Amino acid sequence: MNALTHELVLVTNDAYINAQRVCELLRKLAVLELSLPITLVLDNARYQKCALVTELAQSLEIELLYLPPYSPNLNLIERLWKFVKKQCLYSTYYADFAQFKTAISHGLDQCHTTHKQELDSLLT
Repeated sequence: MNALTHELVLVTNDAYINAQRVCELLRKLAVLELSLPITLVLDNARYQKCALVTELAQSLEIELLYLPPYSPNLNLIERLWKFVKKQCLYSTYYADFAQFKTAISHGLDQCHTTHKQELDSLLT
């Protein structure tokens, strides 16, 4: 998530997040060709600190900033995830995984449009 504009860059899959998915995100960020340096804020998951990720980030000139342990509130993406869960999952039953995925995707798509003002306040 862009900390200034709150626009999202998404990498999705149907399984667990791993180093390859983090590298995919790094590549997506690199091609945005932003005029400012890119700093990606991460927790301390092993797959985010491995050589594959750190070497790719260095080659793409993306700074990796690791949060202190047990400090998820410092990461804006955690606040966004809490908001999306509230919008999409609370008191809602999905008959299958496809419906669940669609609801999450739809919720994320609406973040920068329908819920922009609410999120701007939440993500300050």
